[in-house]
Amino acid sequence: MANFFDNQHLLGILWKWKKHLIIVGILAIAFSTLFSSSLFIKPKFKSTARIYPSFNIYTYSDESESEQLLEISNSQDIKFKVIDAFNLADVYGISKQDPLYRTYMLAEFNDNVGFKKTEYETVEISVLDTDPQRACLMCDSIVSFVNEKINSLHRVKFEEVVRSTGSGLKKVNHEIDSLEEKLNFLRGKYKLLDYESQAEQITKGMVKVLSEGKKNTAGGKELEQWMNNLQEKGGEYNLLTKAQENCIFERDSIKMVYDRSLGYVKNKLVYGHMVQSPVPADKKSYPVRWLIILASTFAALFVAMLAILVLENQKND
Repeated sequence: MANFFDNQHLLGILWKWKKHLIIVGILAIAFSTLFSSSLFIKPKFKSTARIYPSFNIYTYSDESESEQLLEISNSQDIKFKVIDAFNLADVYGISKQDPLYRTYMLAEFNDNVGFKKTEYETVEISVLDTDPQRACLMCDSIVSFVNEKINSLHRVKFEEVVRSTGSGLKKVNHEIDSLEEKLNFLRGKYKLLDYESQAEQITKGMVKVLSEGKKNTAGGKELEQWMNNLQEKGGEYNLLTKAQENCIFERDSIKMVYDRSLGYVKNKLVYGHMVQSPVPADKKSYPVRWLIILASTFAALFVAMLAILVLENQKND
């Protein structure tokens, strides 16, 4: 018993049972070849697409654009859109009447459809299906559904921006009109057009009139009236002008945000650029028969050797 597990002893036992082990190996290869064939396991074909996030994506937290793209791609909304679009309940043989339909459906979907972020910041979408054409179309549809989903999310966001900026535009335009009305009154009654330039020119004119002793002339009296108008209403006119300029600047800023947001609402933008388009596979990806045969053969031989060692041990006892 002490030498039972000696290497030479083990090799001797295996050599003694070599014919049986060979038969077990041949049978394992034969059966694993048979059971891994299309008679028992339907072959599946793989299609892959890669999408790169566009500059149109707005992140909502510290996540990157590709991480947001991955999160949306992997959402249940996208998954069930694909499930419904391709009637995958029938494809996977899952009844919609089953109380656990969603659980079973998602489990099967996740087994056949995968999403991952690559080292180059793209999102890879891979689909396995028994029909290579359907796998390709599913891959392509997922990209379309992702773009539609992000469009929908951004539309809701920018519709709110359009409403708020639109309201702001109305208020600031009303303020500009009100200021313009007051300025027009001062322009008409007090002949105020440009406070700074008028103040400069009238001051020069008054200095000249006074130096020439023409204060009581018609021109001198007119200059004096303008000077009085400036003194009485010039400050108010200047303040109104500055306020209007500030309102116009504010309006232009709001208008820029409004126009850009309205563009996002009206236009259908692309948020994921396809950098690798899916194509129907011409070679199956599942099952990997050589791996099944190899694993099955090794497992069968291992079990057979254990059985032989147990038998030999019982004989020795």
